[in-house]
Amino acid sequence: MARTALIVSLGLAVVGFAVGPVHAGGEKVSGEIAALNKITGSDPASNALKSLLDDKDKAKALIAEALPLTKQKDQLRFNAALVLALAAAEIKDIPAAEAFFHVCIDQAAKLQSVSKLFQSFGGLTEIYFENKRYDDITKLCQDLINRKSDDDKERVVMFARTNPRTGESYFDEDDSFNTTERLLPYIFRQQVLAMSRQGKYEQAHKVLDNLIKQSDDWRDRQLKGMLYRDAGQFELAATTYLDLIERLKKDRLLKDDEKAYQIERNRYYLSGIYVDLKQIDKSAEVLQELLKTKPNDPGYNNDLGYIWADNDMNLDESEKLIRKALEEDRKRRKLEPDAEDNGKDNGAYLDSLAWVLFKKKNYAEAKKVLLEALEDKSAQHIEIYDHLGDVLLALGEREAALEAWRKGLEHVTETRRDQERKKSVEEKLKKHANP
Repeated sequence: MARTALIVSLGLAVVGFAVGPVHAGGEKVSGEIAALNKITGSDPASNALKSLLDDKDKAKALIAEALPLTKQKDQLRFNAALVLALAAAEIKDIPAAEAFFHVCIDQAAKLQSVSKLFQSFGGLTEIYFENKRYDDITKLCQDLINRKSDDDKERVVMFARTNPRTGESYFDEDDSFNTTERLLPYIFRQQVLAMSRQGKYEQAHKVLDNLIKQSDDWRDRQLKGMLYRDAGQFELAATTYLDLIERLKKDRLLKDDEKAYQIERNRYYLSGIYVDLKQIDKSAEVLQELLKTKPNDPGYNNDLGYIWADNDMNLDESEKLIRKALEEDRKRRKLEPDAEDNGKDNGAYLDSLAWVLFKKKNYAEAKKVLLEALEDKSAQHIEIYDHLGDVLLALGEREAALEAWRKGLEHVTETRRDQERKKSVEEKLKKHANP
């Protein structure tokens, strides 16, 4: 249950469902909705969401009953709307989830709560990203940027600040509290990501450059590197990430553990950019350095094995690395009590194994492993179907290869990498359809 874990972090407590109709904001509502309206406190609210999703028919009925309340003022409190939004998202009722999240946003602004606005805005943009509704993300961001959430009440607000040069903390007085303003950097970053997904790189860079001028936050430089990579400007991307890593090393605001994590994470991103640049030795060098610190990391083992295999390098060592990735991933899943371990291996790692087996001309075994990989729904990706097509063609199964490539074209995303793979697959279909 993907969104149950999300709500655990929201700091809510659940009261039991009431019996019979109860008044809320002047309107009569069922006991279930009234109970959701009473959610308070700091205890986790995952049980409320789980309870709804354990009975999907009941969840659908409650969502349908509550939906008209989203058009009425103050009928749903923030926590009730949030639980209903997450439940609606989980059962794929996207219009309902959207309506409930808008209630959350309005309530958060009314409550002057930055954390609640962050939760609701983040939840809605996640849904929009999942459904490729990038224009809606841009509109939502612009709406929040233009929204004035200060209630004009006289107050003295003290904000904790940090001197970026010395790292020293101090308090600064402000005579207003504009909730949205506190989230503007995050809102702008979401807007930049949406523009990037639409290929509007020039506009995205302008927004981002503005952010960097204002705060010079490392997150913005990381996003700039991502933009360059998405646009296929790999040299600029590599330069940006190298500069970012050096800046992170000197950052006085980050705690040591967070600094180490971000440096490691961005070095990993850099390894992928070196692959884009066809600088395989550089990419391998970065991954080997990462493996010195974390020799059992499944991702690092898999990636190094795969890039070597994909470039016909160190095939025996590649196979060992990928098999180790699968083994370490199995161990990791067993140690995670909440993991839904169905006994199936990671599809992406199986694809890597199959690819090295293909390179070693062990076609029959490669086919077996790829078919197993595709049992993982998250692995049903054009690249894996492309690999399956190559393996089947090598086995003389031309019709099956053509079918695999056609199937792959059903799983193309808008990313640059997928679009490049799509062209390659289309060329293979054209070449082998009528030999």
